[in-house]
Amino acid sequence: MDNPASFLPDSIKAINLLYKAAHSAGVDPALLELVHLRGSQINGCAPCVESGARAARKNGETDERLMTVAVWRETPWFSDAERAALALSEHATRLADTPDAVPDAVWDDAAKHFDETQLAAIVVWIATTNFFNRINVTTRQQAPQNWS
Repeated sequence: MDNPASFLPDSIKAINLLYKAAHSAGVDPALLELVHLRGSQINGCAPCVESGARAARKNGETDERLMTVAVWRETPWFSDAERAALALSEHATRLADTPDAVPDAVWDDAAKHFDETQLAAIVVWIATTNFFNRINVTTRQQAPQNWS
């Protein structure tokens, strides 16, 4: 099946509104791309991993950071704020893995680095990423074969 959103034009409008909302709250777009990339890696969404890495690179990400997002805890290349956002992305993506899906410590750490509006944007972006991932993985969407 082609991407289901292509069959439901109103869904494209909703997706664009979510994108705009998440990206208008003052969160660095590069950080949002890292959050998107990490969630997409966890969910095994090839098109989103590819597009997330490509968008992150356009936002100035280095190869070292892109290659190590999946192991961000074991690298020196991420700031404390980025680490807090990546942890939040992991926990909010893996909701069913533990009874306390997003522990207070994870939330509190993110809240130290972002105001409420920024946190709301990050949470909305994580949810939107998971939405994209579920559509793409369910319908077996593939990453583009020709990178240009």
